Amino acid sequence: MNFYHNLIVKKSWELLKTLNRKYKFILIGGWAVFLYTKALKSKDLDLVLSFDELEKLKEEFEVFKNERLKKYEARVEEIEVDIYTPFYSNLGLPAEDIQNFVIVLEGFKVPQKEILAILKQKALLARKESVKGRKDLADLISLFRLEDFDWEKYHQIIKNYKLKNWLKTTYQIIKQTRVFEELGLNIHQTASLKRKILTHLT
Repeated sequence: MNFYHNLIVKKSWELLKTLNRKYKFILIGGWAVFLYTKALKSKDLDLVLSFDELEKLKEEFEVFKNERLKKYEARVEEIEVDIYTPFYSNLGLPAEDIQNFVIVLEGFKVPQKEILAILKQKALLARKESVKGRKDLADLISLFRLEDFDWEKYHQIIKNYKLKNWLKTTYQIIKQTRVFEELGLNIHQTASLKRKILTHLT
């Protein structure tokens, strides 16, 4: 299932591949989750760039600084490109720390899945009542259900960055969700998955 129109999703993916050939960045957000899970595709692009790469990007695109959200933004037709930079942006973890937890997946630099889950939690908690928040929840669940998701590593990172208060809120959001239809799950399948995940969030 796609959250967005197939044409926009295709444009987004093609733009992402083009940017990956031209610039050095860490891919986060929905497309990074998709590379791990193959569950839900994305529309917007979320990138962590050095300031040097940001300056190169500015030569090709009109980039705006969002002081309130501590990020930079560009737009290519319907596609929003959110850009996060070291020592400025905080995505749950400082942007400069994410580079310490990176792997290469299908030609893209992405955070380790446990780090990516924490970044998705930050997004979910910030916009849990919105449509984008629902997509964040579906992405987070799709990471949590991966067989090789390392819960011990996840909890160690949560502890190191003093994010334990997030666990209770995330627990409540998941507990109150009746069905994850976006992931092709019915009520009974959702209930079974919730039981498994919630044991790791207490």
